[in-house]
Amino acid sequence: MLGAEVGSMRIDGAAALVTGGSRGLGAALGRALAREGARVVLVARAGEELEGVAAEIRSAGGEAHAVAGDVGDPRSAAALAGAAAALVGPLDLVVHGASTLGPVPLRLLLDTHPTELERALAVNVVGPFRLTRLIAGGMVLRGRGLVVHVTSDASVAAYPRWGAYGLSKAAFDHMARIWGAELEGTGVRFLSIDPGEMDTRMHAEAVPEADPATLQDPAVVAGRIVQIFRDSETLTSGARIEAATAAIERARIHSARAS
Repeated sequence: MLGAEVGSMRIDGAAALVTGGSRGLGAALGRALAREGARVVLVARAGEELEGVAAEIRSAGGEAHAVAGDVGDPRSAAALAGAAAALVGPLDLVVHGASTLGPVPLRLLLDTHPTELERALAVNVVGPFRLTRLIAGGMVLRGRGLVVHVTSDASVAAYPRWGAYGLSKAAFDHMARIWGAELEGTGVRFLSIDPGEMDTRMHAEAVPEADPATLQDPAVVAGRIVQIFRDSETLTSGARIEAATAAIERARIHSARAS
Protein backbone atom coordinates (compact mmCIF):
# COMPACT_ATOMS: atom_id res chain seq x y z
CA MET A 1 0.00 0.00 0.00
CA LEU A 2 1.20 3.50 -0.81
CA GLY A 3 0.17 6.84 0.53
CA ALA A 4 -0.61 6.01 4.15
CA GLU A 5 -0.14 8.95 6.51
CA VAL A 6 -0.01 6.99 9.76
CA GLY A 7 3.44 5.59 10.52
CA SER A 8 5.13 7.24 7.53
CA MET A 9 8.86 7.89 7.77
CA ARG A 10 9.78 11.42 8.80
CA ILE A 11 12.46 12.98 6.58
CA ASP A 12 12.76 16.30 8.42
CA GLY A 13 15.56 15.94 10.95
CA ALA A 14 16.59 12.46 9.76
CA ALA A 15 20.29 11.61 9.65
CA ALA A 16 21.02 10.21 6.18
CA LEU A 17 24.04 8.65 4.50
CA VAL A 18 24.06 8.58 0.68
CA THR A 19 26.86 6.80 -1.15
CA GLY A 20 27.58 7.69 -4.76
CA GLY A 21 26.71 11.26 -3.80
CA SER A 22 29.01 13.22 -6.11
CA ARG A 23 26.82 13.07 -9.23
CA GLY A 24 23.77 11.57 -10.89
CA LEU A 25 21.01 10.15 -8.74
CA GLY A 26 23.13 10.16 -5.56
CA ALA A 27 23.71 13.90 -5.78
CA ALA A 28 20.06 14.48 -6.68
CA LEU A 29 18.93 12.44 -3.66
CA GLY A 30 21.27 14.40 -1.41
CA ARG A 31 19.74 17.66 -2.61
CA ALA A 32 16.17 16.35 -2.32
CA LEU A 33 16.66 14.97 1.19
CA ALA A 34 18.33 18.16 2.39
CA ARG A 35 15.46 20.26 1.03
CA GLU A 36 13.13 18.13 3.16
CA GLY A 37 15.22 18.86 6.26
CA ALA A 38 17.42 15.77 6.44
CA ARG A 39 20.98 16.06 7.70
CA VAL A 40 22.91 14.48 4.85
CA VAL A 41 26.33 12.85 4.60
CA LEU A 42 27.45 12.30 1.01
CA VAL A 43 30.10 9.70 0.15
CA ALA A 44 31.99 9.19 -3.11
CA ARG A 45 35.52 8.73 -4.39
CA ALA A 46 35.63 12.11 -6.21
CA GLY A 47 36.36 14.39 -3.27
CA GLU A 48 36.36 17.74 -5.11
CA GLU A 49 33.18 16.98 -7.05
CA LEU A 50 31.56 15.66 -3.87
CA GLU A 51 32.40 18.76 -1.88
CA GLY A 52 30.90 20.86 -4.67
CA VAL A 53 27.55 19.10 -4.24
CA ALA A 54 27.68 19.48 -0.45
CA ALA A 55 28.57 23.18 -0.76
CA GLU A 56 25.65 23.69 -3.15
CA ILE A 57 23.27 22.11 -0.64
CA ARG A 58 24.62 24.25 2.20
CA SER A 59 24.32 27.43 0.13
CA ALA A 60 20.63 26.58 -0.37
CA GLY A 61 20.15 26.34 3.39
CA GLY A 62 20.46 22.59 3.85
CA GLU A 63 22.85 20.52 5.93
CA ALA A 64 25.31 18.39 3.98
CA HIS A 65 28.74 16.94 4.62
CA ALA A 66 31.18 15.43 2.14
CA VAL A 67 33.19 12.34 3.09
CA ALA A 68 35.53 11.05 0.40
CA GLY A 69 35.88 7.28 0.31
CA ASP A 70 35.69 4.16 -1.84
CA VAL A 71 32.91 1.81 -0.71
CA GLY A 72 34.66 -1.00 -2.57
CA ASP A 73 37.76 -0.68 -0.39
CA PRO A 74 37.54 -3.01 2.64
CA ARG A 75 39.52 -0.50 4.69
CA SER A 76 36.96 2.29 4.15
CA ALA A 77 33.77 0.95 5.74
CA ALA A 78 34.54 1.63 9.39
CA ALA A 79 35.93 5.07 8.62
CA LEU A 80 32.88 6.02 6.52
CA ALA A 81 30.39 4.79 9.11
CA GLY A 82 32.29 6.47 11.92
CA ALA A 83 32.59 9.78 10.07
CA ALA A 84 28.88 9.81 9.27
CA ALA A 85 27.91 9.18 12.89
CA ALA A 86 30.31 11.88 14.09
CA LEU A 87 28.86 14.42 11.65
CA VAL A 88 25.10 13.83 11.97
CA GLY A 89 24.62 11.33 14.80
CA PRO A 90 23.01 7.88 14.64
CA LEU A 91 21.79 7.19 11.12
CA ASP A 92 18.09 6.88 10.30
CA LEU A 93 18.53 6.34 6.55
CA VAL A 94 21.25 4.71 4.46
CA VAL A 95 21.10 4.88 0.67
CA HIS A 96 23.50 2.54 -1.11
CA GLY A 97 23.76 4.49 -4.37
CA ALA A 98 27.44 3.96 -5.23
CA SER A 99 27.84 1.54 -8.11
CA THR A 100 30.15 0.45 -10.89
CA LEU A 101 29.28 -0.95 -14.30
CA GLY A 102 32.34 -3.15 -14.41
CA PRO A 103 34.50 -2.94 -17.53
CA VAL A 104 33.42 -0.46 -20.20
CA PRO A 105 32.72 -0.68 -23.04
CA LEU A 106 30.43 -3.39 -21.70
CA ARG A 107 31.57 -6.85 -22.66
CA LEU A 108 30.57 -10.50 -22.66
CA LEU A 109 31.24 -12.56 -19.55
CA LEU A 110 33.65 -14.63 -21.65
CA ASP A 111 35.68 -11.44 -22.16
CA THR A 112 35.45 -10.26 -18.54
CA HIS A 113 38.57 -10.77 -16.45
CA PRO A 114 37.95 -12.22 -12.97
CA THR A 115 39.51 -9.15 -11.35
CA GLU A 116 36.96 -6.95 -13.16
CA LEU A 117 34.12 -9.06 -11.82
CA GLU A 118 35.65 -8.97 -8.35
CA ARG A 119 35.73 -5.17 -8.46
CA ALA A 120 32.05 -5.00 -9.50
CA LEU A 121 31.12 -7.31 -6.62
CA ALA A 122 33.29 -5.33 -4.19
CA VAL A 123 31.56 -2.03 -4.98
CA ASN A 124 28.03 -3.23 -5.68
CA VAL A 125 27.64 -5.98 -3.08
CA VAL A 126 30.41 -6.42 -0.52
CA GLY A 127 30.88 -2.70 0.18
CA PRO A 128 27.18 -2.14 0.95
CA PHE A 129 27.21 -5.29 3.09
CA ARG A 130 30.10 -3.96 5.17
CA LEU A 131 28.44 -0.59 5.72
CA THR A 132 25.05 -2.10 6.57
CA ARG A 133 26.65 -4.55 8.99
CA LEU A 134 28.30 -1.65 10.84
CA ILE A 135 25.22 0.57 10.91
CA ALA A 136 22.19 -1.75 11.18
CA GLY A 137 23.01 -2.94 14.69
CA GLY A 138 22.59 0.57 16.06
CA MET A 139 19.34 0.92 14.13
CA VAL A 140 18.06 -2.29 15.72
CA LEU A 141 18.89 -0.99 19.20
CA ARG A 142 16.96 2.22 18.47
CA GLY A 143 14.10 0.27 16.88
CA ARG A 144 14.05 2.19 13.60
CA GLY A 145 15.92 2.76 10.34
CA LEU A 146 15.69 2.40 6.59
CA VAL A 147 18.37 0.94 4.33
CA VAL A 148 17.86 1.40 0.59
CA HIS A 149 19.57 -0.45 -2.25
CA VAL A 150 19.50 1.51 -5.52
CA THR A 151 19.16 -1.25 -8.08
CA SER A 152 18.52 -1.71 -11.81
CA ASP A 153 16.40 -3.71 -14.24
CA ALA A 154 19.68 -5.47 -15.09
CA SER A 155 19.22 -7.33 -11.79
CA VAL A 156 16.17 -9.17 -13.15
CA ALA A 157 16.78 -9.24 -16.94
CA ALA A 158 19.73 -11.05 -18.56
CA TYR A 159 21.11 -8.35 -20.83
CA PRO A 160 24.06 -9.51 -22.95
CA ARG A 161 27.27 -7.63 -22.08
CA TRP A 162 25.87 -6.42 -18.76
CA GLY A 163 27.09 -9.53 -16.94
CA ALA A 164 29.35 -8.08 -14.23
CA TYR A 165 26.86 -5.35 -13.40
CA GLY A 166 23.73 -7.47 -13.75
CA LEU A 167 24.82 -10.38 -11.60
CA SER A 168 26.16 -8.04 -8.91
CA LYS A 169 22.84 -6.16 -8.84
CA ALA A 170 20.93 -9.44 -8.62
CA ALA A 171 22.94 -10.33 -5.52
CA PHE A 172 22.41 -6.79 -4.22
CA ASP A 173 18.61 -7.18 -4.54
CA HIS A 174 18.64 -10.54 -2.80
CA MET A 175 20.81 -9.21 0.00
CA ALA A 176 18.11 -6.61 0.75
CA ARG A 177 15.51 -9.40 0.88
CA ILE A 178 17.66 -11.42 3.28
CA TRP A 179 18.37 -8.44 5.53
CA GLY A 180 14.64 -7.71 5.55
CA ALA A 181 13.76 -11.28 6.53
CA GLU A 182 16.43 -11.52 9.22
CA LEU A 183 15.58 -8.18 10.82
CA GLU A 184 11.80 -8.47 10.46
CA GLY A 185 10.08 -6.97 13.50
CA THR A 186 13.06 -4.91 14.66
CA GLY A 187 11.87 -1.63 13.14
CA VAL A 188 14.73 -1.65 10.62
CA ARG A 189 13.47 -1.87 7.06
CA PHE A 190 15.12 -2.62 3.72
CA LEU A 191 14.06 -1.73 0.17
CA SER A 192 15.53 -2.19 -3.31
CA ILE A 193 14.49 0.71 -5.54
CA ASP A 194 14.88 0.64 -9.32
CA PRO A 195 15.00 4.27 -10.50
CA GLY A 196 14.72 3.45 -14.23
CA GLU A 197 16.92 4.83 -17.01
CA MET A 198 18.26 8.32 -16.32
CA ASP A 199 20.35 10.95 -18.03
CA THR A 200 23.55 10.32 -16.07
CA ARG A 201 27.23 9.92 -16.81
CA MET A 202 27.00 6.27 -15.86
CA HIS A 203 24.23 5.64 -18.38
CA ALA A 204 26.22 7.48 -21.05
CA GLU A 205 29.22 5.25 -20.36
CA ALA A 206 27.06 2.14 -20.63
CA VAL A 207 24.95 3.18 -23.64
CA PRO A 208 26.78 6.01 -25.44
CA GLU A 209 24.37 5.90 -28.38
CA ALA A 210 21.31 6.68 -26.19
CA ASP A 211 19.47 9.95 -26.77
CA PRO A 212 19.57 11.93 -23.47
CA ALA A 213 16.18 13.44 -24.36
CA THR A 214 14.59 10.01 -23.92
CA LEU A 215 15.99 9.55 -20.41
CA GLN A 216 14.64 10.67 -17.04
CA ASP A 217 16.00 13.65 -15.13
CA PRO A 218 17.69 12.35 -11.93
CA ALA A 219 16.16 15.26 -9.97
CA VAL A 220 12.65 14.13 -10.91
CA VAL A 221 13.45 10.52 -10.03
CA ALA A 222 14.94 11.63 -6.70
CA GLY A 223 11.65 13.28 -5.81
CA ARG A 224 9.80 10.03 -6.47
CA ILE A 225 12.26 8.07 -4.38
CA VAL A 226 12.00 10.45 -1.42
CA GLN A 227 8.25 9.84 -1.50
CA ILE A 228 8.94 6.09 -1.37
CA PHE A 229 11.09 6.74 1.72
CA ARG A 230 8.08 8.43 3.32
CA ASP A 231 5.88 5.45 2.42
CA SER A 232 8.48 2.87 3.43
CA GLU A 233 6.73 1.77 6.63
CA THR A 234 3.70 0.73 4.56
CA LEU A 235 5.83 -1.47 2.30
CA THR A 236 7.11 -5.00 2.83
CA SER A 237 10.67 -4.94 4.10
CA GLY A 238 13.01 -6.37 1.47
CA ALA A 239 10.65 -5.49 -1.39
CA ARG A 240 11.88 -4.44 -4.80
CA ILE A 241 10.15 -1.22 -5.93
CA GLU A 242 10.15 0.45 -9.34
CA ALA A 243 10.15 4.21 -8.76
CA ALA A 244 8.00 5.01 -11.79
CA THR A 245 5.40 2.37 -10.91
CA ALA A 246 5.24 3.58 -7.32
CA ALA A 247 4.65 7.15 -8.51
CA ILE A 248 1.83 6.02 -10.79
CA GLU A 249 0.23 4.00 -7.98
CA ARG A 250 0.42 6.94 -5.57
CA ALA A 251 -1.18 9.23 -8.17
CA ARG A 252 -3.97 6.67 -8.68
CA ILE A 253 -4.64 6.51 -4.95
CA HIS A 254 -4.77 10.30 -4.62
CA SER A 255 -7.09 10.52 -7.61
CA ALA A 256 -9.40 7.91 -6.09
CA ARG A 257 -9.46 9.74 -2.77
CA ALA A 258 -10.18 13.07 -4.47
CA SER A 259 -13.16 11.60 -6.31
